[in-house]
Amino acid sequence: QVQLVESGGGLVQAGGSLRLSCAASGGTFSSWTMAWFRQAPGKEREFVAARGWSTYYGDSVKDRFTISRDNVKNTVYLQMNSLKPEDTAVYYCAARFSGAATTTPNNYAYWGQGTQVTVSS
Repeated sequence: QVQLVESGGGLVQAGGSLRLSCAASGGTFSSWTMAWFRQAPGKEREFVAARGWSTYYGDSVKDRFTISRDNVKNTVYLQMNSLKPEDTAVYYCAARFSGAATTTPNNYAYWGQGTQVTVSS
């Protein structure tokens, strides 16, 4: 049974930083692609970053966010710098049993419960 548990969300002022963590269990973490998505109220789920054999970033977060992973701790991180009010959303960790990273939510079979990030202006 795959489980993903996010942590690290909170309230931060614009220009600040946060680091999200996602602890995974229930499988061979090192062979998965791990990704972050986000969803703001009234909006569709948006791709943020993914790391498998390759690493991808959404255009709106490129050069500000960094995805990394620790295959010993079975944890993926999202370092978010220079945060903007438009980054406010619930952030979700996702996993797929393939090293081929993809930006499409439907390609990820496993999801965490989400963690709220709020950026004040």
